[in-house]
Amino acid sequence: MSHPSTLASAWDTSCVGRSADISLLELSHLGEHLAHCGALRGPLDQLLAGAAWLQTLVAEHVVTVALLVTLLVGAVSLV
Repeated sequence: MSHPSTLASAWDTSCVGRSADISLLELSHLGEHLAHCGALRGPLDQLLAGAAWLQTLVAEHVVTVALLVTLLVGAVSLV
């Protein structure tokens, strides 16, 4: 005989013909789920998130950095 999981979510992504309001019980279950997922994140996940942030930052400024490097190399070559 199998026992249902106590971590099973009690919220749906659709209203299935009922009111689309969110109940306090559904919000509570969602909060518990998010807390559980957040607790599973380890140092490797934080490192990967930081690397993704750094890559996004560099990608946004790649033209500016390329221009500054070109100007610096040009100024050094003139000296």
